[in-house]
Amino acid sequence: MKRQSISFTEPNSEWLKSQIDSKEYTSITELVNDLIRQARKQQREIDLIRMKIDKAEKSGFTSDSRSQILNQSKDLLDANL
Repeated sequence: MKRQSISFTEPNSEWLKSQIDSKEYTSITELVNDLIRQARKQQREIDLIRMKIDKAEKSGFTSDSRSQILNQSKDLLDANL
């Protein structure tokens, strides 16, 4: 594992310390790594949503009615369960 030295603002440092004091994490390293993992997961989810939006925008418009679109969406959800 690569070692790095980073500095925190006072409020962030206090918050990190409070997480350690509450026994939520055993070390600042563990906490920072967990925060980074969460941020990376969130970014992957954002990227997936953006990809789906781009795909939907490129697919064009439909002449289907609202009820037809709703039924198609329900069918897709049911198929994925």
